[in-house]
Parts: sequence; C-alpha cells; structure tokens
Amino acid sequence: MERALELGMAALRRDPAITVPVTLECAGNGRSLLEPRPLSQPWIMEAVGTAHWTGVPLAYLLGKAGVLPDAVEVVFTGADAGVQGGIPQQYARSLPIREALRPDVVLAYQMNGTDLPPQHGYPLRLVVPGWYGMASVKWLESIEVVKAPFTGFQQQVAYRYQDSEDDVGTPVSRIRVRSLMVPPGVPDFFTRQRFLRAGPVMLEGRAWSGGGAVSAVDVGIDGTWLPAHLDKPAGGYAWRRWSLPWVADAGEHVLACRATDITGATQPLEQNWNLQGMGNNMVQQVRVIVE
Repeated sequence: MERALELGMAALRRDPAITVPVTLECAGNGRSLLEPRPLSQPWIMEAVGTAHWTGVPLAYLLGKAGVLPDAVEVVFTGADAGVQGGIPQQYARSLPIREALRPDVVLAYQMNGTDLPPQHGYPLRLVVPGWYGMASVKWLESIEVVKAPFTGFQQQVAYRYQDSEDDVGTPVSRIRVRSLMVPPGVPDFFTRQRFLRAGPVMLEGRAWSGGGAVSAVDVGIDGTWLPAHLDKPAGGYAWRRWSLPWVADAGEHVLACRATDITGATQPLEQNWNLQGMGNNMVQQVRVIVE
C-alpha cells in the first residue's frame, strides 16, 4: 500500500456504505454425510444462511490507502486465536487482489439492519459474496496488502480439496451450486423418519451458487425429475426459493432436489469425497412415509 490507515468504528461508519444480500455457507457443510466420514465434526446441512450485510466496500478503503501495482493479495486477520495443526495462531486468510477489489466485497458492521451479533463477527467482519464462509473473516483486526502469496495455516493447509494426506490439494474458493429441501411432514422422535398425510403438498427449498445465478432446480419424486418454480432472488449472491406442488399418495417415497447455475454446473448425484470434507454439494434425498 502507498500509506497505512488506522480506522476506528466511528470513522468507518462515516464512510460510504452499501448493503448486499449474500448467502454464506460453511465449506464443511454436509461433511458428516460423507462416507467414509472424513472428520468427526457435526455439520449436516444447517451451516448456511442468507442475510443483508451493510458496511463499507473494501475497494473504497483500498483506494484510500493506495494499492501498488505489484500487490498480489490482501490478508485479513481476525481476533479469534487458537491452536491448529500444533501451531498457535490467529485466524487469517487472503484474497487475490482482483477479488478484493470487487465492488461487492464489504467490511460489514451490520446484519439485517442491526449491529453484527457477536457470533457473526462483531464489531466488524469481511463478507465475500460467492465464496465459502472461511473467506469472510470475522472479528476483523487488520488488513494487509502483500506482494507475495500468503502462506498462513488457514490458507496453505486448511480449506483444501485433498484426496489424501500426501496430496497438496487445491484451495477451496467459490461455493459449489447447491439446493436443499425443507423436509415435508413431521419427524418421528427417535428415527427422524418423516411422516405426512396423503394429498396436496407444496415442496419447497432454497438454491444457491457462488459460480453464477441459479438457473434451474429439478425435483425428483421416486426417480422422476420435474422442473420447479424459481422465485426472484434478492441479489446475485443470495439464494432463490424454489417450489413444486405435489399430490402425495400413500406409501414410501424418495424426494430429491438438484440445482443448476448459469455456468452449466449442476449438483452431483454421488458424493465428491475429499479428505477435509469440503464442498459436499451432493443431491439431497428426503425419504417420507405418506399415510
């Protein structure tokens, strides 16, 4: 950078602000569903959500500081600290300079019109639309423009697609296209098997992608795929509601949903297994008993 900047929250709130609707998903969402299970961590399919994030565009602040022509990446360090891989460290991630200068990348201090909750990074966090959540560093302490690729643990060791321990792998970045269904009916207390009454049912869910807008969702009913209706999205990186009416007849049925985005990417019917359990966007199946 041409110059160093030190900004308090009061000064930051006086800078020009934008609000962006963004779906954030943990890169390990669905990891516990992989077979064999790669890590003993709990995520099933709940680690995703959409919010309106308000704050200062990162590009605006980088412009004030002055980005030199030889800049390669921007490193973001959060206040959260711990030990991982035997290394005491603060959480830190980088973005390529071209991504950091996107107009929709924001230093957010509000979520859905109110101050960030502590669990979402109060008082300030980065929000990178389209990327898995590890890129959106919480509890932000510092931003550094660097001339060489960042080699921190969370960049070079964690958050990588690896086939084995010996595989260097490739870095996790944009969110893979995905859809999920709101399971219809009610669950059995112990087995979680879903039960519903015969008759008209509105199947619905959400679909999203970091690679481009979701262009289609197909709903599978016992192996037959039907096109769902798509609602208008709140923004380019916010999920879309989908829906399909179904007349459920008595018996056991297998329901599924599969999204496609404008790049042509679509959800796989079988798992993409990897050592860290990253980016599992396999088609969801919901088994129901209709009575």
